Amino acid sequence: MKVSQVIARLLSALGWLLAVWPLLGPQPAAAQSPVVSDWGYYGGDVFGRRFSSLDQITRTNVRQLTLAWSYRTGELGSGLAHADQLTFEATPVLAFGLLYLETGTNVVVALDPQNGRLRWRFDPHIDRGRQYGELTARGVSVWESSVFGASGPCKRRVFVGTLDARLLALDADSGEPCRNFGTGGQVDLAQGVTSPPAIFRNVVIVGSASGERRAVAGGRGMVRGYDAMSGALLWSFDPPPDGQARPASALNAWGVMSVDVEHGLVLVPAGSGTGRLADSLLAVEATSGRLVWAQQLVHQDLWGFDLAAQPVLGDVELNGVPVPAVIEATRTGMLYVFDRVHGEPLFPITEKPVPASLVPGVAAAPTQPFSSLPALVSQRALQPDDAWGITFWDRSSCRSRIAALHNEGIFTPPDPRGTVLSPGYLGGVDWGGVVFDEQRQRVIAAVNQLPMVASAPAQYPVRPEALLSPWGLPCTAPPWGTLVSVDLPHQRIVWQVPLGSSTGVTPWWLPARDFGMPNMGGPIATAGDLVFVAAATDSFLRAFDIETGRELWKYPLPAGGQATPMTYRAGPTHHQYVVISAGGDAALGTPRGDYVLAFALPETAAARKSAE
Repeated sequence: MKVSQVIARLLSALGWLLAVWPLLGPQPAAAQSPVVSDWGYYGGDVFGRRFSSLDQITRTNVRQLTLAWSYRTGELGSGLAHADQLTFEATPVLAFGLLYLETGTNVVVALDPQNGRLRWRFDPHIDRGRQYGELTARGVSVWESSVFGASGPCKRRVFVGTLDARLLALDADSGEPCRNFGTGGQVDLAQGVTSPPAIFRNVVIVGSASGERRAVAGGRGMVRGYDAMSGALLWSFDPPPDGQARPASALNAWGVMSVDVEHGLVLVPAGSGTGRLADSLLAVEATSGRLVWAQQLVHQDLWGFDLAAQPVLGDVELNGVPVPAVIEATRTGMLYVFDRVHGEPLFPITEKPVPASLVPGVAAAPTQPFSSLPALVSQRALQPDDAWGITFWDRSSCRSRIAALHNEGIFTPPDPRGTVLSPGYLGGVDWGGVVFDEQRQRVIAAVNQLPMVASAPAQYPVRPEALLSPWGLPCTAPPWGTLVSVDLPHQRIVWQVPLGSSTGVTPWWLPARDFGMPNMGGPIATAGDLVFVAAATDSFLRAFDIETGRELWKYPLPAGGQATPMTYRAGPTHHQYVVISAGGDAALGTPRGDYVLAFALPETAAARKSAE
């Protein structure tokens, strides 16, 4: 790169830095907009990095962390069809001095961040007799009018997409519907929504949770932009499948999107489906819906390897030069990094041959795109000698079962005799997403290492079951879930440690061990050199040393912590809190609940740290 080009880039970066300076430094907990909040977005900041600049809680004092307050939503699915499938995966956001979150039935609550007391509650009254593809909701988005001098109700808004396909706008101070938005405060959508909307300036951008089966059948799945004030439709992104003119594209963009404020792009992780853009990372112009670039990361998805994780934005250093990048972690256990302006890979991607389908009439793509970054899960074929068990009996049973199943490594297509899927559809990395520690240039992820079994169904993608022994434990050696740190510039795994213990899973006569368990949810990291994560099946919230991966603290939750935590400051002394939703997950079989739990240091320890 020429010196003149470097100078031009630095000047451009300086101008952008001044524009977004409030995003980068710590701000008071009562900040009056999401961009200056400690945690104003689902992914922490507008970049989705899940990294907090707060450092009151550190490696040296985290063992003193105690429960500061708890709140119960009261939502356990009463009267809901298939209530046993209801989950509570919300990550709250902090803005305008309140903590906002939603339940799995889209009930929105605003809490006092200092004590967890309810400030307001809004129930959209979804149809509880209706059957939904998913009974989950992961968060809300907040917005403030940029009109100078604007005041009155709904200057500040909370946006939420519902399972029954509505986009709601609520007054952030009172929880009342914004009557000038759509029809009485709501806009009808084509499909339900499970992830928080993305917001660029005055554009509210929503995807759709069409469900994998419905996507294959041709159900619509669009990304659309709405005016934040009026609710008017501004644009729709709905490309036809395989270049055809049919309107149903089955894009199935159900994951959390990210906004590139500098370049005016919304980054969309597309799910599995029939369209030519299925399982692709998409960059769409946030003001028009125009497709700028696309990178397909799974071809002809037969496995349910949706792009579930939120794209993460940041500067990745290549040869000492920071490059604006987007990082996408996948269920295949691979990390992909692209220049977010043009979509070019920053680390090589190679199309490699993969196993062919053995099912008549079902074709599989001959190659798949493999990242040059280290894989977070094994990609090799599972062999009978890989069988594991706590006794000779269950190990022998697992060996026989593996021998009877078809497996040629990652991307082995399902067939009628049964196929080992490794990784399974839960991951690698699922919707919990990853941390990007930009200073250290590291990605931190909670990873599933659990093989699964599937037979060829009438429709794809499949929904397999875990490969388990007669004792109910996986047939492969632990860990079955890990926390991993990856150094991007050096393309190496810094550390990888088991995440979760066998508490509640192993037979009564066998002590629980930190095997590393399947997980659902993601980590966050802080400037206190800590990683916080729950996610695992044993229902603990944990803190790890960001440099070594050593577990430093854990706390037993009253229900499964299948959500991503968040952190913020509140009160006159700017006390730091760590918050997690604990509601359980039916797929993992964790205990059900309706808890929001906040942890903090005792006042004396916090005051001592603040004085340093």
